[in-house]
Amino acid sequence: MTPKKWALLGGAVVLALVLWLTLWPGGAEQEHTDEHAEEENQREGFVAITPDQLRASEIAVAEVAPGSAVELVFPATVAARPTGSAVIDARASGVVRSVAKTLGDYVRQGEAVARIESAEAASLAAQLSAARARVTELSAAYEREKQLFDENVTARQDLEAAAANLAVARSELERARAAVAAAGVSRDGRSLAVTSPISGRITEAPVVLGSFVSAGEELYHVVNSAALQVEVAVPASDVAQIGPGDEATLVLSDGREIGGRVRSLTPSVDAENRAATAVVSLAGAVPGLQPGAFLEARIKPSGAVDPNRISVPEDAVQVVDGRDVVFRRVDGGFQVQPVSIGERSAGRVTILSGLEPGTPIATDNAFLLKAELEKEGAEHGH
Repeated sequence: MTPKKWALLGGAVVLALVLWLTLWPGGAEQEHTDEHAEEENQREGFVAITPDQLRASEIAVAEVAPGSAVELVFPATVAARPTGSAVIDARASGVVRSVAKTLGDYVRQGEAVARIESAEAASLAAQLSAARARVTELSAAYEREKQLFDENVTARQDLEAAAANLAVARSELERARAAVAAAGVSRDGRSLAVTSPISGRITEAPVVLGSFVSAGEELYHVVNSAALQVEVAVPASDVAQIGPGDEATLVLSDGREIGGRVRSLTPSVDAENRAATAVVSLAGAVPGLQPGAFLEARIKPSGAVDPNRISVPEDAVQVVDGRDVVFRRVDGGFQVQPVSIGERSAGRVTILSGLEPGTPIATDNAFLLKAELEKEGAEHGH
């Protein structure tokens, strides 16, 4: 090989070495960066989201605070408030001649539900007739006295006496009319109306058509479902922790939860069951709730907090792949964080494990992150 060829070969080697030293480190770094980006994009349970997307989606982020409200759980019973329940009884002895309502029917306040044929109806009708006749008689007597007085035939005291007698008769007539109206006496004066003092549904109807009933005998029981309360049996050991205004969550037999607040607490403990009674007012009417139903009451004593437990808003907990999770805020988005949950109550969930105080998580609209995660999983699957 000639010296010229050796020189050319040496130059080519040097050029190749320079190119390798110049380009290789950058290429390696670029390849490493690409691999890292791909690893980030494929991180399991990660949802990328920009600050603008976060604001637009209205996903709220809050730090988990230590401490969870203490809940005391007690058995409870649904009862009607004093103004929400009524017993309709017979106003007089007699025979039940008509029945307008039966078990389960809705009645309005003042509506007639039955009629009783009674001697009292005849007596009231007779008193009304007598009062009317008395007013007619004394009205005529007053007119005669007035005419005689105008002709200077009789003294003023005779006219005044006639006027006083007429006033008394008219007063008796009004009393008789009021008694007939209150008793619901029929036009023929033979029967009395049985009316409901409240609006509601009939829960008991022992009335029997054609039967003889005595005055005061129960014919119907009416309950207004919008006027119910819950009576909670509070053991003597927990009475000191409960007070008016405490928040309560009532769990029905079908799993529904309704809100309420403690209205009052009996000042003494029952000697038999060693428990006081806390009366819980309901937030509103509850469809299907009936007096006598049993349920579970969870009461949160005001200011009582368990520092060893934490709770998060119920909307923050989502189910992903059959697991309970929250979405933890990280750089560039949110990361799925599996958690173990306890009881749910009043819109919050107790976290037993998997989450530490101070951790920022998605709260409101966290379901949007779950939807995005499922969408990305479907795309990767294809």
